[in-house]
Amino acid sequence: MTSRKDGIGSGARALPDPWRDAILSQMRAGETPLAWMPVDLGPELDFQEGLLLLTGQRLLSCAQSGAEWQSWPLSPGMELRLKDHAGIGTLSLHNAAQRVAVWRHTLRSGNAAQTLAARFEQLQRGPALSSSSAEDNDSELSSGTAPQPEPPGTWALLRLWRFARPYRLPLLAGFVLTLVSTAASLVAPYLTMPLMDRVLIPFQNGNPLRWDLVHLYLGALLASALLAWCLGWGRTYVLARVSERIGADLRTATYAHLQQLPLQYYGGKRTGDLMARIGTESDRICLFLSLHLLDFATDMLVLLMTAAILFSINPWLALVTLLPLPLIIWLIHLVRDRLRHGFEKVDRVWAELTNVLADTIPGIRVVKAFAQEDREIRRFRAANDRNLAINDRVNRIWALFSPSVTLLTEAGLLVVWAFGIWLVAHDQITVGVLTAFLTYISRFYVRLDSMSRIVSHTQKAAVGAKRIFDILDHVSTVPEPPRPVPIEQVKGRIQLRRVGFRYGNRKVLRDLDLDIAPGELIGLVGHSGSGKSTLINLICRFYDVSQGAILLDGVDIRRHAVADYRRHIGLVLQEPFLFFGTIAENIAYGRPDAGRREIIAAARAAHAHEFILRLPQAYDSLVGERGQALSGGERQRISIARALLIDPPILILDEATASVDTATEKEIQKALDNLVKGRTTLCIAHRLSTLRQADRLVVLEHGDIVETGTHEQLLARRGAYHALYLAQAQDAGACSPAFPMTGAPQPSPRPDAEATPASSPAGYDHHGPLSAAAGLPPLARDAHGQLLLHPPGWPPLIVVPVRAFPLSATEENISLVGPDGGEAGWVERLSDLPPASQTLIREELAGRACTPVIERIIRISSRATPSHWQVGTDRGPTRLTLKAEEDIRRLPDGALLIADAHGLSFLIPQVSRLDKTSRRLLDHFL
Repeated sequence: MTSRKDGIGSGARALPDPWRDAILSQMRAGETPLAWMPVDLGPELDFQEGLLLLTGQRLLSCAQSGAEWQSWPLSPGMELRLKDHAGIGTLSLHNAAQRVAVWRHTLRSGNAAQTLAARFEQLQRGPALSSSSAEDNDSELSSGTAPQPEPPGTWALLRLWRFARPYRLPLLAGFVLTLVSTAASLVAPYLTMPLMDRVLIPFQNGNPLRWDLVHLYLGALLASALLAWCLGWGRTYVLARVSERIGADLRTATYAHLQQLPLQYYGGKRTGDLMARIGTESDRICLFLSLHLLDFATDMLVLLMTAAILFSINPWLALVTLLPLPLIIWLIHLVRDRLRHGFEKVDRVWAELTNVLADTIPGIRVVKAFAQEDREIRRFRAANDRNLAINDRVNRIWALFSPSVTLLTEAGLLVVWAFGIWLVAHDQITVGVLTAFLTYISRFYVRLDSMSRIVSHTQKAAVGAKRIFDILDHVSTVPEPPRPVPIEQVKGRIQLRRVGFRYGNRKVLRDLDLDIAPGELIGLVGHSGSGKSTLINLICRFYDVSQGAILLDGVDIRRHAVADYRRHIGLVLQEPFLFFGTIAENIAYGRPDAGRREIIAAARAAHAHEFILRLPQAYDSLVGERGQALSGGERQRISIARALLIDPPILILDEATASVDTATEKEIQKALDNLVKGRTTLCIAHRLSTLRQADRLVVLEHGDIVETGTHEQLLARRGAYHALYLAQAQDAGACSPAFPMTGAPQPSPRPDAEATPASSPAGYDHHGPLSAAAGLPPLARDAHGQLLLHPPGWPPLIVVPVRAFPLSATEENISLVGPDGGEAGWVERLSDLPPASQTLIREELAGRACTPVIERIIRISSRATPSHWQVGTDRGPTRLTLKAEEDIRRLPDGALLIADAHGLSFLIPQVSRLDKTSRRLLDHFL
């Protein structure tokens, strides 16, 4: 430890080495460095190597090493302000009258600047800090570790042992089979020696043919070939099966790890790149393990065993055989790194191609709306051309390498022929020995050539493994606590204690303090970029705070398990995301075990039930990719129903009505009124008028809370909220009723205050439909064959029965829809009704909905789409046409729903109940 007799103390040990002596020379007796930061930009934003230092008595600055030092004594009322913009930070020193000094830096020094500013603020508020603070500054600024040399690229393949370890026994069995099958394959060339020397050459010299030896050797050759085939089949099957499971485990582990990573990780990644890593790279590794690595192991065993046999036959001839080997090894070493770097570039460019697809296909409506098809084609072609250019470079290397290895092996074979003929001519070996030797040599060189070709596949797999381990090695910035505190009951009190947050080195939120009571409705207000969404992300713990703490019922949320904590939060976003699947599956996403009754209750509360019933398959209808089959307002109501179903004690609404029309907004607002009752709610809204009912409004500016209060209180203060409100009022028009400009703002009418139509019977309309459990009146038909519901004391009402789940529950959850589209009656179970009403509903449903059940498949014209099917159904034989593979849909209960090209749907309830021929045809198609 470095210290000084003049009392500078141990803080000097944290100082940067290039500045240590200069700083120590400036220290006065008893003065201790508290914090420092590099000042790497000059007044004209030119790069420099300066330093700013804080001690207990003053600030010191030096523009560059060897230049003159400046200092500013600290005094009460001084302030150090830190701002950043576009990658440049500004630190300015102010007294009560003016700005005293200013320093600029890149955000590389952002952490050190924030630490220095925090030390300065603490120093102004209280006693001087200890010298240990300087050590903290150093630890925040730098990791303190030197760059480690990158290991060879193929080492990433060795890390796959982590996934292979569970399959040790099958791998061992595969290795034994490989060993034995390789040995069996080497028997045949060895038998050619006695066959030549003891049978064929004596017969050529006039001796009688030894048929017994012919039968013996040919039988042995046949037996060895059959044995090698059986063992090779077993080896290939076992190892291919293991490699597929290793690849599947690798994909699952990578995807599972991605799910645990915070949003911050995804902010810097492209969807196409991540998809390519999980899909393409894992497939490449699986192919390498199942095919090329198996071939490599077999080739290696063949080489070793062949070499042993060759040396046992004739050591000198064997040595001649190995002459090309050093040159081949040198060539492999020469091209290996070039191939790896080439394949890394190929993968990056391939990810660009995937990114273009990931951008364009979901946004195809925007592309077509702006007629930018040609532009997107050019963008794809440019990425594809870059891919071709890089592949051409790799192929040039490989095109030179592969023929060179073949040339060396052919030259080696020529040398063996020449030397072997010389040995035969001098009676040192027989013709049979040379023949067997040449047979082994041919196999030896073929395997050597094959091993050299695996270099390309090895480097591809190594690059893929490295890209996958880049994901698996990424540590989450939202870690799980070592001993999580279980959440037994949530009251809903949220407290922010000096919360600060920064993206990288850019500070977004600064020292926020806020106390939200249980059940309170808080509106978050501010310009774009003021920190509203960031605050929501912190409360949801999508990110962790950089300083301070967020408490839930008095407990730091970082002490709770992440999933356990988020389970108590309902989130409704401005752009609701729906997954490909049915409406029921999307509503039940947060509670997959929810029953149909709960799903319907949530949809009713979200004012989504009626529009769902108007869809062709109601709750069993597919929403399309990202919910594209629904309108924006419909998607939003599904999102609200999803939040309602989990019944969260904390609710977050992030501009839930910002992108819909006025009529839809009213419907959504009705649903939101149901949603916020009795919950702690944080709401971000673009239209300030929608936040009048909030218990409190919190106004943010540049990451700070500048105002809190009710709508009326904030207007009366004429501050930041008043300015925002006036700006919106002017945009909307001074006479707009949503923005009364004189007197106290009038509360908007409650959504449930609408008058009930006088013609609506009691128990009908918005009060809820009549149900069988509540005494549904008997049903009848009128003279026109229409179904009538006759509530007591009211005129008959024409109704139409609609199955809520027409594919998954045909005898339950039937809605009786009135002529205005409203729900007049509800049947939980058809069996609850009198037999006569059951018959009427079944007749009506049979005439309106037809989903034939396929009982057998007679013929499928093609295994690809489009295909034509001949089937037998419960309604008789018919034909159907499939346009695409997506026309076959697997339902949650395992049934198959097949959509005909002409709009009719067919159902296969249980594939196992089809006859054998039907199952075979279906398996071939699927």
